[in-house]
Amino acid sequence: MYFEQFYLGCLAHASYLLGSEGEAAVVDPQRDVDLYLRAADEHGLKIRHILETHLHADFVSGHKELAARTGAKIYIGSQAGATFAHVDVHDGFELRFGQLRIRILETPGHTPESTCLLVTDEEKSPRPWAVLTGDTLFLGDVGRPDLSKTHTPEQLAGLLYDSLHNQLMKLPDDVLVYPAHGAGSLCGRNMRAERSSTIGTERLTNYALQIRNRNEFVKQMTANLPARPDYFLQDAEINREGAPALADLPELRAIAAAELRRMLDDGAVALDVRPGSDFAAEHVPGSINIALSGQFASWAGTVLGLSSRPILIAGSAEQLTEARLRLARVGIEAARGFLEGGVPAWKQAGFPVAELLQISVQQLSERMQARAPQVLDVRREPEWQAGHIEGASWWPLDRFHAALPGIDKDSPVAVHCKSGYRSVIACCLLRRAGFQNVMNVSGGFDAWQQAQLPFVTEAPVQV
Repeated sequence: MYFEQFYLGCLAHASYLLGSEGEAAVVDPQRDVDLYLRAADEHGLKIRHILETHLHADFVSGHKELAARTGAKIYIGSQAGATFAHVDVHDGFELRFGQLRIRILETPGHTPESTCLLVTDEEKSPRPWAVLTGDTLFLGDVGRPDLSKTHTPEQLAGLLYDSLHNQLMKLPDDVLVYPAHGAGSLCGRNMRAERSSTIGTERLTNYALQIRNRNEFVKQMTANLPARPDYFLQDAEINREGAPALADLPELRAIAAAELRRMLDDGAVALDVRPGSDFAAEHVPGSINIALSGQFASWAGTVLGLSSRPILIAGSAEQLTEARLRLARVGIEAARGFLEGGVPAWKQAGFPVAELLQISVQQLSERMQARAPQVLDVRREPEWQAGHIEGASWWPLDRFHAALPGIDKDSPVAVHCKSGYRSVIACCLLRRAGFQNVMNVSGGFDAWQQAQLPFVTEAPVQV
């Protein structure tokens, strides 16, 4: 058997290629599918099967393009209502090729159509070897139950409890667990960073599996859910129909500095994808920095939305190409173009640049002792609860799209996250909303702890 996990860090997404005797299957493919074709070719495999564990909400799948390029069949749970050519699968359905056997386990809960794939390598053993759990079971967590238009979170959480205990927890302890997402994904709340586990390990260590009462499980799974990005339901609908091939997307248009200035005056959004330090030093006024170094696509989808038509500002042609691909992975396809020549061309045209003040944690500590500035923590709730700066206000970045924090616009505000990535995004959004004196805390809470500065733990109070 050939088995490979493909992990896409910017989306915390895992997909899989399984092969036996010249035939292969891809599970939960990302949108850009060339990597599966290359891997299959290198190992003498023909992709004949594509399996989706569910309709993904956090990224656009490449199943339709991959099927068109290989002739493979697509398999998905019968409750998905998929409109592309596919095979509906039910509990107990088996797919066999070579020495591999893949059995479908219906596991509704994250979504109504969610399935898990039980894999047996019959060349080695008649016992199951691994289970690909999609977004039903993660490492240290389970899928969030609020991504359906047809079921309430309480209904889905109840189904999830049943799926976990009636399906997955009945598997042997040594069965390997390979989920569709890892740490950082918004499809769960507190996933571990490892890429695989076992049923036995999850049985003993996964907090959700320790909740033995169904009603209590429902209560806990539906309480304090992280904000759901608006684009999640849109991506699920795109995946229900199947996305067009990446090659069909139009080319980006080069936009001169003078034209960009006119477009910005008319309300256009400029998305600067350079590193945060480069952006802080000089940038087009009013632009939003979401650096390629982090979870760029997820934050672009969350902050900008799929209907946005940003003008991209990059430091190189390579950055521009990467940004376009990553945006397409979440369904942002209608970028207006890019600033030709980048920030240097903007300056050469005689237009002013803006800076973002960066302060160290030591400087922040000194300023706080003088009772200034306001401190805004934009991390997620579990991060805040684990430890935060005393006196800080809390408003997670993923809630900025709904409302901005209720802090004084006219007073200085120092923004921090874990390391400085999200806080730069937050600073951009605050300045676009009229906050005049905004600064970013370099290194974030990680640097605060490393400097052994004091922090506290308590329940968050939103501002």
